[in-house]
Amino acid sequence: MAQHLSYEESVSGVWKGLGLLAAVTVVEVLLSLLKAAEFAENIRPLIYVASLLIIALSVYKAYFIIYEFMHMGYEVKGLAMSVLLPTFLLLWALIAFFNEGDAWRKNREKIEFRNEAKAPVAAPVGLLEDVYMLEEVPA
Repeated sequence: MAQHLSYEESVSGVWKGLGLLAAVTVVEVLLSLLKAAEFAENIRPLIYVASLLIIALSVYKAYFIIYEFMHMGYEVKGLAMSVLLPTFLLLWALIAFFNEGDAWRKNREKIEFRNEAKAPVAAPVGLLEDVYMLEEVPA
């Protein structure tokens, strides 16, 4: 059976949760500003690490919100999985669609490049060439 908290303990828990979310958000904003800084433009590893940290912190915030504020941490495992599995499928679909869209863009660029390319103009061949030759030969 679940343990019931008093009103004061519940309010204290909510404020702790909000403080944690605020702290994580501040760290995310600082990392974003670090990535946008002028000196960081040429330091690729710094940008990659900051991007990965931002993604990790965002996933943690989503997990915390779902676990605490949506009360998924206190539900039976089957219900929690029925909510989380479609979420993972949605993430997979987003990644797949962006990847497919990028492939379409690259193929479209190839097609446009080929359409703009000029074919070399060859000299006339066949019967027309023979007619020109006959006219040039003195009779």
